[in-house]
Amino acid sequence: MFELKPITRESLPSAIEKAERYRMLNEPLEAESICRDVLELEPDNQRVLTILLLALTDQFQERLEPNLGAAQQALARLADDYSRRYYAGIIDERRAKSCLSRGGPRSGHVAYHWLRRAMEQFEEAAAIRPAGNDDAILRWNTCARMIDLYPRIEPDSHDGEQPLE
Repeated sequence: MFELKPITRESLPSAIEKAERYRMLNEPLEAESICRDVLELEPDNQRVLTILLLALTDQFQERLEPNLGAAQQALARLADDYSRRYYAGIIDERRAKSCLSRGGPRSGHVAYHWLRRAMEQFEEAAAIRPAGNDDAILRWNTCARMIDLYPRIEPDSHDGEQPLE
């Protein structure tokens, strides 16, 4: 195991910018690594916690675990209720997409479950959203369209059962 090298406080703005850029370049592992370095110096940096959460969920299709647990830990560290609800919805939505991409028996039912959970989170976030911020509504609409567009995404006929992963 290697001992990681610390970054300097002076490099934080540049490092945060790089983390965002790596995420946009579809290099979430690199973005995650930078976020972890920044959080060593600023453990409560909300912007970086958000980037980390998104970088982790970007990796769900390749590795759901341990990224799901790490994303939920980052979520718990977000300071405001709106962000926690909104990003909980993102986690559930991306979990549904991961399930669909892996396929398998009941994957459409499981994806439906996670999309509906995401929609509930987005509804709760929309109810307390800041003025002019319709992000939660946009995400809710995306989930609804996914359910409408893909016939294999449907409710399970076995009410009360927990989804399998």
